[in-house]
Amino acid sequence: MTLFEIGATLLGLSAVFGFINHYWIKLPHTIGLVLMALAASAMIIFADLLMPQFGISRTVIDQLNQIDFSATLMEGMLSLLLFAGAVHVDLEEMAQRKWAISIMATFGVIISTFLVGGIMYYIMQLAGVPIPFIWALVFGSLISPTDPVAVLGLLKTVKIPPLLKAKIAGESLFNDGVGVVVFTIMVAIALGGGAGGEEVGVLTVVKLFLGEALGGALLGIVAGYIAYWAMLRIDEHNIEVLITLALVFVSYAIALRLHLSGPIAVVIAGLFIGNHGAKFAMSKNTREHVFQFWELSDEILNSVLFLLIGLEVLVVSRDLLHLPVAVAAIPVALLARYVAVAIPIKLLSVREKFTEGSIAILTWGGLRGGISVALALSLPAGPEKSVILAATYAVVVFSIVVQGLTMKRLVGRYNFRGAGVEPKD
Repeated sequence: MTLFEIGATLLGLSAVFGFINHYWIKLPHTIGLVLMALAASAMIIFADLLMPQFGISRTVIDQLNQIDFSATLMEGMLSLLLFAGAVHVDLEEMAQRKWAISIMATFGVIISTFLVGGIMYYIMQLAGVPIPFIWALVFGSLISPTDPVAVLGLLKTVKIPPLLKAKIAGESLFNDGVGVVVFTIMVAIALGGGAGGEEVGVLTVVKLFLGEALGGALLGIVAGYIAYWAMLRIDEHNIEVLITLALVFVSYAIALRLHLSGPIAVVIAGLFIGNHGAKFAMSKNTREHVFQFWELSDEILNSVLFLLIGLEVLVVSRDLLHLPVAVAAIPVALLARYVAVAIPIKLLSVREKFTEGSIAILTWGGLRGGISVALALSLPAGPEKSVILAATYAVVVFSIVVQGLTMKRLVGRYNFRGAGVEPKD
């Protein structure tokens, strides 16, 4: 299949599944797409069992393998999705929870990485699929950050206080960038050296972490200001939409070239344009067009991404040997998420007041998604990859489907009326 045919197939399936879900099933859009894609994958596997001579699943897998999921998401879709999410976040509300967001997005990810890695290391030993401890930490690093795409999509379906919503959104936007940096470091250590083959020591780790994270943030500020300066001097919504689109692609491309954190760069740029830029550099007409463009882009890309997540089950369907480990990874990831959320909130609650149910909602609402799958697929071939991929996929599917569908019920347990939340329908 050509690139155009692959795109046509994905958009066509997204539209058909989206229509079926909206008209008959009536689940949240992205969750409905994942479930229908999973059902389609299960039907293909079942058909292959009944009629193995046709090699149906092999044919479909070969077509899916033409889509480099990792590169497509990490070097293409992710920049657009992160920017689309960031422009809609209220920076003032997020600033009121800056300490909680920054601690959970940094130390929380690191705590979760080591907790998941340590527990899964022993589980894998017991399950008869032992892997080196550093590769267990690689799994911990890719499964610890919450997925901003999945989380921001979830926030559209529930009603919670603005400050809690800003904290969830802000943390998911930033811990994604931090998580990718931690993953990069862990993989470099696991492979025995950095990009130039040098030994990875503590100083190298610190330099890599600070260079990617802070360098990405600085790039985002500079690129965002350049776009803001240009938009301030004109009032033509079509060109201003084009400027925001160029901002995303150019800043992410520069980040990749300079080995900086692209996710952090586009998040910073998106927050700058969505708040300061929208207030001072855009007319009312331009604001409407810019925000509508990015909202529509977000919906289309989300649809394709979550469809792909459901279809990718075919890639790991043959790893039934690792099913016990994959199932065990689900409670481990939830436990690590709880600890990574509870410790910062308990420490900060001495000087700040947090919304009732913050720990429970942040824990259960910390969805994993396409980024974790993309990172797992990007791992070099080896005995560790298959078990890591199976465990990653189990956590991601459980997260999106089970946590996503029950989040509204969890939120309903808390009385948020009068806390800046509209009454429930």
